[in-house]
Amino acid sequence: MRLPRRGHRPGIRARRVVAALTAAIVAAGLGAGCTSESQVPSIGYATDAVISSYNGGTTVGWASGSPAVFGRVLTGFFYTGPDGQQVADTDVGTAKEVPGEAQTIQYRLSPDGVYSDGIATSCDDLVFTWAARSGRFTRDGAPLFDSASTAGYEDIERIDCEPGSKDATVVFRPGRRYVPWRTLFAAGELMPAHVATQATGVANLIGAVRTGELVALGKLADFWNTGWTMTPGALDASRFPSAGPYRIGSYSESEGLVLVANERWWGAKPETGRIVVWPKGTDLAAKIGDNAVGVIDIGAGSVPELPLDGFSASTIPGRGAEQLVLSTGGVFAGVQPRRALAACVPRKALFDSLGSVPERPERGIGSAMLNAHIVQQDSLFYEAATGAAQKYATVDPNVKAGELTVRIGYRTPDARRAATVRAIADSCRAAGITVVDAGAPDFQPTRLAEGAVDAVLGGTAAATGPAGASTEVAAMSALRTGNGSNVGRFGNGRFDAITDQLAADNASASQLGLLTEAENLLWSELPSIPLFATPRLIAFGTGLRNGVAGPTQGGTGWNMDRWRLTR
Repeated sequence: MRLPRRGHRPGIRARRVVAALTAAIVAAGLGAGCTSESQVPSIGYATDAVISSYNGGTTVGWASGSPAVFGRVLTGFFYTGPDGQQVADTDVGTAKEVPGEAQTIQYRLSPDGVYSDGIATSCDDLVFTWAARSGRFTRDGAPLFDSASTAGYEDIERIDCEPGSKDATVVFRPGRRYVPWRTLFAAGELMPAHVATQATGVANLIGAVRTGELVALGKLADFWNTGWTMTPGALDASRFPSAGPYRIGSYSESEGLVLVANERWWGAKPETGRIVVWPKGTDLAAKIGDNAVGVIDIGAGSVPELPLDGFSASTIPGRGAEQLVLSTGGVFAGVQPRRALAACVPRKALFDSLGSVPERPERGIGSAMLNAHIVQQDSLFYEAATGAAQKYATVDPNVKAGELTVRIGYRTPDARRAATVRAIADSCRAAGITVVDAGAPDFQPTRLAEGAVDAVLGGTAAATGPAGASTEVAAMSALRTGNGSNVGRFGNGRFDAITDQLAADNASASQLGLLTEAENLLWSELPSIPLFATPRLIAFGTGLRNGVAGPTQGGTGWNMDRWRLTR
């Protein structure tokens, strides 16, 4: 079996997953070398991501799972590996921290880097991404850019970049340090600045950012927010150039999202020239029956009774945190109703029936119900920092909420999440809480902020599909005041300060104290109710080589350019 991509070696957890999932694949691959089997020119990839935006940095793009679909289309300096770790993508360029009074990162894009439309990659793309995600540009007090998260980007003081250059020096604010800087300018985050300037007529993007020229920035923001929206049908190809091994070929409901080899890609040529992505809502059983799917990565139990005889399949705990994200307005404007709901949610029963995987690990991710909002289950700090969760370890039969109706929204169809809502409704009825299933096929987590629902059932940061990483960045961002992914509109100054400190200080003693304080605060305020590590069904068709499970925000498609299928 070939290494997954560019010599990357999976970590310990990934190796366990590989052992469980790829033994049959290796055997099939060895057999293929001794028979007349030929390579299949197209591989179907089924995911529960929702393809609604090319831009994974927007609130909608992030929640829909764009990073799991476009990670090998819009590449970055780092990508999310199968363990949830940040891995350097040296095809794109290099990034290194350099000594200095202020934290400074030097980025150098590959001299061969060019978009599929022939325009060279440049530091303009970094400046555009920073401008969009820094949170510093506002109009009437509201952010111009609808960014899912400003984490890390808001701490950047400036980017030294000459228009069109391959070099950029990123300088952080004085006295400010951002430890997880490798999460910045990553796969799915670097958007093509030249597309935005052409569409808006703003010729000097870098100048507009430097001077804070609001008219120009407003035009750029409008495009960044909605200019890369995707709906099935005809797409204006000029707006969707690629800087990865694949580019968009077409997108339709009947044919899926077709990714084809990018002829201008300067790295290793993809093993397979065509990948067809089948998003959430696809009749997956029918596609499997038509032999149109070679890789599956979906929430376990979300699609029942799949015919998987021709697959090597396994259910494994994911990095995403299955949770209820609660509104802090409407029926949940006060903390007491949120506490009443938490007291009747059967968290352990939900884990036992819907969140536990067949080969449950003894410790770490997926070993028990989730007792943390931001701390990873495999963190050394997990047990010590999560004592406050014990108050909600079991259902309190004495809790009474009066007459309270709670509408829980999620993206349908999803059999597991529907069962979750039913179980919560049954358990909370005695407390006087009426739970309404508000799932819908077009549901977006932003409906929580709009007041259309009272809670969202989803993954980390309310994500519909693949979610989670080895850092706590997304989880913390989703609870930080003002961030787009904070769909419940929770705001707490002390929590914001804690996240600032956590990002700047990685000393163990400091981390333990801060994480414990954060969890105590969150279990008191309850902006969300953690349930369990989201179980993922990941399956590879017989004859699929180089498939490595990625139960993270990057999805199993993290190395799709290395997939090869023979039949």
